[in-house]
Amino acid sequence: MNLQQWQREGRVFNWQGQHIFHRDQGDGEVLVCLHGFPTASWDWHRLWPSLVATRRVIALDFLGYGFSSKPGDHVYSVSEQADIVLALVRALGIRRAHVLAHDFGDSVAQELLARLAEQGADLPLRLLSVCYLNGGLFMEAARPRLIQRVLLGPLGPWLSRRLSYPRFARSFAAIFGSNTRPNASELGDFWQLIAHDNGHHLAHALIQYIPERHRQRARWVAAMQNSRVPQRLVIGMADPVSGWRIGKRYRELLPSADVVELPGIGHYPQVEAPDAVLAAHAQFMARVAS
Repeated sequence: MNLQQWQREGRVFNWQGQHIFHRDQGDGEVLVCLHGFPTASWDWHRLWPSLVATRRVIALDFLGYGFSSKPGDHVYSVSEQADIVLALVRALGIRRAHVLAHDFGDSVAQELLARLAEQGADLPLRLLSVCYLNGGLFMEAARPRLIQRVLLGPLGPWLSRRLSYPRFARSFAAIFGSNTRPNASELGDFWQLIAHDNGHHLAHALIQYIPERHRQRARWVAAMQNSRVPQRLVIGMADPVSGWRIGKRYRELLPSADVVELPGIGHYPQVEAPDAVLAAHAQFMARVAS
């Protein structure tokens, strides 16, 4: 499917006056897919036909991303995005779900695990499992790119206003594996989502999740370590941002670490190696069910 079809087949959920784009397809147990920065739910399109063949799959564009609303004067946070996820699944009548997360979505999944630890049965969503893809689960092991560091600093708003497709394409392609980089057409699709409704001018606001990761690090990691929810990490080892170092730290911090390594794959395993991700996720789901 192409990006236009992806958008046509989506729906809009109203959250506090903002529109949240999402897709809801398939039947059976629910899987909620949480995308990363700076892209959108389109990241899951190569997995989508196989995932919806066996379960009901929900994928949303977080506030400020993709085809969702992009308010300019807004303080974006992981906590708020978790609120949106819970509001969406509640509106869809979902009480139990598996989670498949990537990058920024990993942080939202960590926040959900922390709330589960704190609220227990009062959390409106029972987490059945969490599968993480490449992301800054532990910031001491992550290596943010130069453009990310600049966006976080005092020049962030200035850089956001000057973000262009050529600058994006160079920086974005560099986080993929050397043999799995997106072609010009694919880069154009990613940029279209980012720049939709001038979203690229929000990059400095959206990336504030990085200091939030530092602030919440102890709480989120404790939730992962103490959770009884099954967890798996599928990691593209060639990712310069959150590759092998994250995998190594995951094994150090989680006593019964379940890690699947994908050699030669970069920051977007679901785009670069969809078959390998599907196989790793299916194996994980089979283990969870047993």
